Amino acid sequence: MLTQKSKSSKKTRNKPCRISLSEIITILVVFHQIKYREFKAFYYNYLTQWLKPAFPNLPSYTRMVELMEKAIVPMCDYLQSLMQNNCTGINYIDSTSLAVCDNHRINRNKVFAETAQRGKSSMGWFFGFKLHVIINDKGELVNLTVTKGNVDDRQPVKRLCESHVFGKLFADKGYIDKSLTDWLDEHLDIELITNVKKNMKSKDISWLNRRLLKRRFLIETVFDV
Repeated sequence: MLTQKSKSSKKTRNKPCRISLSEIITILVVFHQIKYREFKAFYYNYLTQWLKPAFPNLPSYTRMVELMEKAIVPMCDYLQSLMQNNCTGINYIDSTSLAVCDNHRINRNKVFAETAQRGKSSMGWFFGFKLHVIINDKGELVNLTVTKGNVDDRQPVKRLCESHVFGKLFADKGYIDKSLTDWLDEHLDIELITNVKKNMKSKDISWLNRRLLKRRFLIETVFDV
């Protein structure tokens, strides 16, 4: 039988979370709003220094990283609500790499080791995932998805366009695919517009579409943010 002293000194595991889910979500939104590059720097240099009174039950940084998993589904729902009705008829699509480690550490990397894959982007080879994004001409998100790093950029296009997307879809040469172009036109009435490769026949592109194609750099700005 345990004595009173041993009972009080016994460690308790799986303690209930004192910080609420809504507070975790709020912290994540603030982190992105003030544009800190690293969550750790944000946590120690901003959150604990200036916002501690607003979050009296703030856990340690390590514990906070563990608790952030609980916010994934609500954050995805929140993001989906923000993207609704953002389509203006002028859309841009592209992908960017989400590397989970440096290329030199791939063989001994353990983070997402069973799900991440080697892929190649315009910047070279990487190990991780791809973020596929559609934005409008204002730089607002229309739709997005994440795939393994070895997935072809054209593969998730149909799924991304099936909801909230209409009008014109501008892309780089990596999205050239006649069957995809025909499918988008036939099933969703979406016009996929790209430039042609050097070994392809030139095609007539209207002056307006050429001007809009030159604004594809806008999606790179979104990726940077």
